[in-house]
Amino acid sequence: MTRTQKPSVFQVGRVWDDGHAVVVSGWGLGLCASACACHRHPSTGSLAIAEDQTRGLLGLVSHREDGCDCCEPWTAVELSAIVRDLRVVADLDAPEPLAG
Repeated sequence: MTRTQKPSVFQVGRVWDDGHAVVVSGWGLGLCASACACHRHPSTGSLAIAEDQTRGLLGLVSHREDGCDCCEPWTAVELSAIVRDLRVVADLDAPEPLAG
């Protein structure tokens, strides 16, 4: 298994496959760990999401002419695994109350 950098996820959304396209919605992405400038719009500094429904990819737009080499987009399979794992964690019973 190879690990590569991905954009950070700050909001979890949904993933579904309608047979013709893989649709991801409601996801919020931030900068990858390297926080390179290639994802920031040259004049506004904002980030934009790049979605490839045919391949089921969700990443950030790169504003570099030769593209991005700091991170790669999330796949629909990876995003589905995040949703699945969050459901598993939410369903866990805590044996002790939280401190507070």
